[in-house]
Amino acid sequence: MEIYQPDRKKTGRTRERVAARQRKQMATPMATPAAAPPTGTPVDTRPAMQRSEVSSGYQEAPRVREPKQTSGAKTFGMLAGIAAGAAMVGRDTLWHIRSSKRVGYGIAATIAGFVLIYLLMHLTQSRIFPNVWALGVNLADMNMDEATAALQQAWNQQIRLQLTDEDRSWEVTPAELGMVLNSRQMAEAARGAGLAGIPLGVNIMPVAEINILTAQTMLLNLTQETDIAPYNAGYSWSGDRLVGLPGANGRFLDVAMTLELLQEDLSEAINQREIQLNMSIARPDILDPSPYFDEAQALTNRTFFIRGYDPFTNETLVWMPDREMFTSWLEAGEDTLSLRETPFATYLDEQTRALEEANPLRFLEPMDAISKVRAAIEQGSSEVYVRVHYRNSIHTVEGGDSGYRIARRNGVSFYLLQQANPNRDWDQMLTVGEQIVVPSRDSMIPLEPVPNKRIVIDLQTQQMWAFENGNLVFSWLISSGMDHAPTSPGTYQILSHEEEAIGSSIELCGDNSCGTWTMYWFMGIYEAVPGLVNGFHGAVLLPGGTYLGGGNVGSPYTYGCIMSENSNAEQLYHWADQGTIVEILSSEYAPMSDLGRQALQMATGQAA
Repeated sequence: MEIYQPDRKKTGRTRERVAARQRKQMATPMATPAAAPPTGTPVDTRPAMQRSEVSSGYQEAPRVREPKQTSGAKTFGMLAGIAAGAAMVGRDTLWHIRSSKRVGYGIAATIAGFVLIYLLMHLTQSRIFPNVWALGVNLADMNMDEATAALQQAWNQQIRLQLTDEDRSWEVTPAELGMVLNSRQMAEAARGAGLAGIPLGVNIMPVAEINILTAQTMLLNLTQETDIAPYNAGYSWSGDRLVGLPGANGRFLDVAMTLELLQEDLSEAINQREIQLNMSIARPDILDPSPYFDEAQALTNRTFFIRGYDPFTNETLVWMPDREMFTSWLEAGEDTLSLRETPFATYLDEQTRALEEANPLRFLEPMDAISKVRAAIEQGSSEVYVRVHYRNSIHTVEGGDSGYRIARRNGVSFYLLQQANPNRDWDQMLTVGEQIVVPSRDSMIPLEPVPNKRIVIDLQTQQMWAFENGNLVFSWLISSGMDHAPTSPGTYQILSHEEEAIGSSIELCGDNSCGTWTMYWFMGIYEAVPGLVNGFHGAVLLPGGTYLGGGNVGSPYTYGCIMSENSNAEQLYHWADQGTIVEILSSEYAPMSDLGRQALQMATGQAA
């Protein structure tokens, strides 16, 4: 009989295929492990099909119970089953889409709708599309203001640039180089990128400007770290053996070229976070250390002494660099052995820091010390004196202070105090608490000080002492300036020698001309005002032929100079070298040196 069966829905075919697949799987016999036959039982080696054809005399082997699965095996089996089921659902879903255009169109329309809604939201709200980056910031879904703020924040807080030179690098901020970010323009570029970031992403290049003067200043300051001076031939120790080191090239930062290249590719430099410094090669002057090897060996086999002399305290500080350090200072020069400045300057900085711990005003002036040590090395000397210098200081005005009093208390001339405070009207009274700049006391000692000689004057007792190598050489009474023309206390030095000098004062002017006088054995010690020098002298030939031979010593009698009896003045004149320190004490200016304190004790003892 013919049976009519109406067409089934296509979905029924899926069930048919699933059922057929299940029947096929059930029809496939699963292999089970066969039990081992007893010992001595003949084993049937025939194929399975031949054995199945035997209708009698064949007994099915007993089933063997499978071992119990562990929990891990169960979990794995469950996961495998879930994965298989998901794959089957995925295949069926894909089959539905391929088989039914309406289903495919529906799904496509749904996806398109979501995409359209997403695009419309970004277009109407001016938001940046996905996967758009700038300065390492993901700008997706941000509006213009949000993106601008995010970029500016990253620029200020996160962006650091590496200045590189071969194996060296220095980290700086964009602001230190004078760079200014145009974050708004970058946000607009990110918005204009549209869907270009899908799927691989798009990076918006930085937009910035640079202030050349700021960048130039920063790079010039950096040269102290970047520059490597060429190495002239030098010397070093290998155990107990001195060896020569050949010269080597140096490198110097070319600021102009670095800035030029940076301007040409500013965006890329910021994007890469790296700026390559342009360095110039500097070749050494001397390559061969051998011409002065013997001189270097002789000098390095002795201890090298650096004596720092403070002319105000009369203190001598001694530094003895070790053999390796001193050897590192030596280099072969064009005509002789010389000083390598860079390592020596580093050593000077260390000593200055130690001086500052005791007195913040004290320091070692590099160029002065370098020139003296170089001269000592060139001469083959193993000892050198360098001077301890002083910085400016600040005086806080107290009750009763005046410009003249401040100058006298600090041992400087009043006109130098005026120069150090150019905006101060000295005709106006000082205010308590006001701060006055006191010029460096070095200004009163312009010449190289003589460290082994010192003259001490006490204005209160009108006495003088002369010391050499710490020992008293001679002492006597003197006559200093009168009250209306006083001698200034302070620490000074012998500036000049004149066997006869001319002095004058407005008080001695007659009707037609100013009176002048002649001073014998004159030695200038400080400039009271520009062009007027006070100093030591002996006898004075006054206007009109009156002779002042020193009979008035022991009390103030001069116009600011220090007068001794003529024979004493001559003796002092020949003993005191130019540069000899002169310490003038008073109730306003206490002794700063050990010899000043010693002289004051002697004066006090004599007075008692």
